[in-house]
Amino acid sequence: MGIDRQLGTREYCLSVFHVALLLFFGKQALAQIRYSIPEEVKEGTVVGNVAKDLGLDITLLTDRRFRVVSGSKENFFEVNQDNGALYIHKKIDREELCEGSGACLTELKILVENPLEMHYVVVEITDVNDHSPSFPEKEQRFEIGEQTLPGRRFQLHTARDPDAGINSIRTYTLTSNEHFEVDIRQSDEEKMPFLVLKKSLDREQKNKHTLLVTAVDGGKPQRSDTLNVSIIVLDSNDNRPIFNQEIYQIAVKENVPVGTSIFKMNATDADQGTNSEIEYSLGKTLKKKVYDIFELDKLTGEIRVKGVVDFEENDIYKLDVEASDMGTPPLTGECRVIIKIIDINDNPPEIEVTSLSNTVSEDSKPGTVISLLSVTDKDSGINGKIISSITSEVPFELKPSYKENIYSVVTKEFLDREEVSHYEITIKATDCGEPPLSAFKTFSIQISDVNDNSPHFDKNPLHFYLSENNVAGTSIFSVRATDKDANDNAAISYHAVREGRQNDIISFINVNPDNGHITALKSFDFETLKTFQFQVVATDSGTPSLSNNVTVNVFILDQNDNAPVILYPVSSNGSAEGVEEIPRNVNAGHLVTKVRAYDADIGYNGWLLLSLQEVTDHSLFGLDRYTGQIRTLRSFTETDEAEHKLVILVKDNGNVPLSATATVIVKLVEPKEAFA
Repeated sequence: MGIDRQLGTREYCLSVFHVALLLFFGKQALAQIRYSIPEEVKEGTVVGNVAKDLGLDITLLTDRRFRVVSGSKENFFEVNQDNGALYIHKKIDREELCEGSGACLTELKILVENPLEMHYVVVEITDVNDHSPSFPEKEQRFEIGEQTLPGRRFQLHTARDPDAGINSIRTYTLTSNEHFEVDIRQSDEEKMPFLVLKKSLDREQKNKHTLLVTAVDGGKPQRSDTLNVSIIVLDSNDNRPIFNQEIYQIAVKENVPVGTSIFKMNATDADQGTNSEIEYSLGKTLKKKVYDIFELDKLTGEIRVKGVVDFEENDIYKLDVEASDMGTPPLTGECRVIIKIIDINDNPPEIEVTSLSNTVSEDSKPGTVISLLSVTDKDSGINGKIISSITSEVPFELKPSYKENIYSVVTKEFLDREEVSHYEITIKATDCGEPPLSAFKTFSIQISDVNDNSPHFDKNPLHFYLSENNVAGTSIFSVRATDKDANDNAAISYHAVREGRQNDIISFINVNPDNGHITALKSFDFETLKTFQFQVVATDSGTPSLSNNVTVNVFILDQNDNAPVILYPVSSNGSAEGVEEIPRNVNAGHLVTKVRAYDADIGYNGWLLLSLQEVTDHSLFGLDRYTGQIRTLRSFTETDEAEHKLVILVKDNGNVPLSATATVIVKLVEPKEAFA
């Protein structure tokens, strides 16, 4: 290997220097060789070639022998007799062989025989990093108050490492944290670690810190050991109660029963003991209504419903809540609770008629607006969505406006007041809640009249019957027309048509224009005029006016105003008298004479009946009541008187019968006289 090829320049120079000394002092101390090997190398590892380094001819080594005659207490080295190589005979532990961290040198005396020579070999055992640092204890515990100021130092256990030089402990490291750091103080050959507080502790943030201190040597690869450090943080009332949110938002249905718990506050205080005990309260500056509706349990933090919750009155409440601990002095935390009220369908729609024409003309065209209305619902969302309709069967419909929930009521077809003059329109508004609520609004619409109907007579022509001898100037009958229109359009006036052939008759007729009563200006005589005809016109007062006419047929009714008139016997001053002569020898049934009469009246009034009112001998004469014939009932005898008087009554058949009398004198004569 030459003179320690593993050595540095300095060690190489020393070796050369030792060889020179051996040459100077003679053969018995011929040379000193220096080698360097690391500890823990395997047995058999060659340290160096002694023969070659001593300048011996390797080809002649068979005659020479090498022997290690002195060295350390244990013989760790041997020389190969074949090639003069110095090798490891037994594994070397530097820390057992040498104490301390200085250089570990072993001096060997090597005896070379044939010829006999003594040589000195120095072997330096270099350190390898075969030991890890070691703490005397695996755990260390500190108790530090959270009020402790930064800069405070706490001594840590010191680690030990038997390796030397760079392989010994080089530094201490600490797991990354914001509160502590490690400071190393050099004492003689030891490095003493200290734990330094660089940032104040907060027990409420972390009541225990677990750190790992690592002692690291300088070897390659590095070796290390760890120390578990536990830091218990002691409490002080330095934390106010904290809510996990600054703002809480909760939703509550309106009409929630009184006493219902709707939310539970949960503040925490990172302190301990009484420093962490919390009481809750509502803020002192809330609106009065909030205190009337909600209450807060100071111990449990429960918010309960105290009064009626009405979405339509207020849809959101903002509660400021305070949490105070029991420390001295107490600390307080605040938060805000926003309570949103959820609408339920507890309000029916409301219908407001914003404009209404109570009257609409019957000639209005379809689409005419008669009313404007709006529908509202105090509820919101789907509960306030409204569907509106007209429920009644009417010729009107709802037209939605461009703006939601605004409608107009319009005509959807032509109207006819004469058919229906009044409508009750019912509007129904139903929301879309569950269950749905409805509202109804009914208003009346009057259909105003236009003059679209002419006066109408129920019958045409009209037939009237008038008793004769009426009183002139009195109403004899009336005509009446009707008009389906109303008011002026139905106000009818009457007049007679005074044109035509019967104009002379009309001059005796007067028609009352207001009521249609017809007055006869003269008394009619059935025997003179039995019937006549005229026309009456009915005109309304509309604009323009409409009219209609009717034909009136008047029939004069007969009254028993004429007494019978006797034509035979001859009438004189209301009485009639005649003389009849008949032979005495006539037989029974002989026609004596015939009483003739007539009556100007007709019908029953002109129906005449005759009777014998007075007769001399009832056994001699008989009268036919219908024909007026007077006949003998028997033959005359000698004893019968020669002259007989017959009084005949002629009477009509009126309700109040009228009559006349006739006297017939019957004279009996001898046949010859009668013949003459």
